[in-house]
Amino acid sequence: MNSVSALDSLAGESVVVIGGGFGGLSTACYLADAGADVTLLEKNEQLGGRASTLERDGFRFDMGPSWYLMPDVFERFFAYFGKRPEDYYGLTRLDPHYRIFFKDGDRVDMLPDLAANKATFESYEPGAGDRLDDYLRKAERNYRIGMEHFVYTDRPDLTDYIDLDVFRYSWGLSLVGSMQDHVENYFDHPKLQQIMQYTLVFLGGAPNNTPALYNLMSHVDFNMGVYYPDGGLAGVVDAIVDLAEELGVEFHTESPVAEIAGRRGGFAVRTEDGREFLCDQVVSDADYAHTEQELLPERKRQYDADYWDSRTYAPSAFLLYLGVEGDVDELAHHTLVLPTDWDDHFETIFDDPAWPDDPAYYLCVPSKTDDSVAPEGHSNLFALVPIAAGLDDTPELRESYRDLVLDDIAENTGVDLRDRIVVEESFCVNDFKSRYNSTQGTALGLAHTLFQTALLRPPHGSDAVDGLYFTGSFTTPGIGVPMCLISGQLTAEEMADDAR
Repeated sequence: MNSVSALDSLAGESVVVIGGGFGGLSTACYLADAGADVTLLEKNEQLGGRASTLERDGFRFDMGPSWYLMPDVFERFFAYFGKRPEDYYGLTRLDPHYRIFFKDGDRVDMLPDLAANKATFESYEPGAGDRLDDYLRKAERNYRIGMEHFVYTDRPDLTDYIDLDVFRYSWGLSLVGSMQDHVENYFDHPKLQQIMQYTLVFLGGAPNNTPALYNLMSHVDFNMGVYYPDGGLAGVVDAIVDLAEELGVEFHTESPVAEIAGRRGGFAVRTEDGREFLCDQVVSDADYAHTEQELLPERKRQYDADYWDSRTYAPSAFLLYLGVEGDVDELAHHTLVLPTDWDDHFETIFDDPAWPDDPAYYLCVPSKTDDSVAPEGHSNLFALVPIAAGLDDTPELRESYRDLVLDDIAENTGVDLRDRIVVEESFCVNDFKSRYNSTQGTALGLAHTLFQTALLRPPHGSDAVDGLYFTGSFTTPGIGVPMCLISGQLTAEEMADDAR
């Protein structure tokens, strides 16, 4: 199998990385450390991809990811380069980790105290506290084995699974069935099931279409903790950019790519303003479908338009970035507002695409933890409603949905924002398409369905163009900031193997 310690075959190679999201930044770091000459081209005015920052009138919003989970992944990433996260940013463990408002008036906090969480589970269902212990033991084992042997170790071909080690490590893992079936084996109460499944939002899936293996996310949630990095996720972007610059990566922002021409040893990457970057190899962290369908001629594409149309995409999102006067005492740093039955909302995402009438949604208030993100006497808040990718997105729909969401927040959390808003911006399907060249306006990439996991995701190396590679959320290991960091390692490893 590949080894990240064996990248020396890349020394002296010139590489252009397209896209400055976490996958592109990670790949650039590994390549530059190996001795490659790396140039990164970013379409937008700032680096970070979907982890962009919006600044208005003293408010600073993380526009995309806002949860810092899986701290071990960040520690392992920086350690490879002889660094530590704390060399660049500090972390605050959140308490509570998050708050849930159920729309029947119930409210629950998940805390950095497992005994307290067990008592909460027991209050909903006799015996559920002990079953939470059992569930988390299983989740921890899945995490430990899954990460080391199926996430950090890439297995892109079916033959990679015909291995005694694979059988030994996978024995007892939750490799079959859905998250819905798995959670129902432990908990009967629908609210407890929702608590164990909310993290599927980060994977872009629903309980009935996400593999049970992803119960490992509960180990991340309950055992490893939820953190806030100094400066938000933008602070993590800045840290990795600083590291990349220390390693010699050259950055060009506001440089949208128009064409990839050539092959290994003779690529030309052309930008929309007419510049041309010559290199030996190319890595794309741009949307995979956009790269193939828009930047390559038809004869050099691995997949046709029908393939991309047939994929299941993770949700898009309706986002409201709100600067408001005063405090929002009822809300935590991370707050979830959930219908007691969320099946209808998932159906409007995956089965019958529509704007949900009774949405499940997420509220983030970083000003609870970080005074620098809002002026004194104000709160920084964004609301995120997962919606189906590809929905119609018009000013009229946004305005009506904005009113629905603000009414819902007031009714179900007790926080009426409507007369206190001093800064407001929205972001939705069309913005994901225009800012990130996102297929169907997905906010995340390909969903982690049963048939879009592991070797069933698009490969890191192009089968049609020698020397062209991909990184980021469309590839393995998948969606989420930690997974995109790891994708950079896997892409670099494959490039090094091919170079040898």
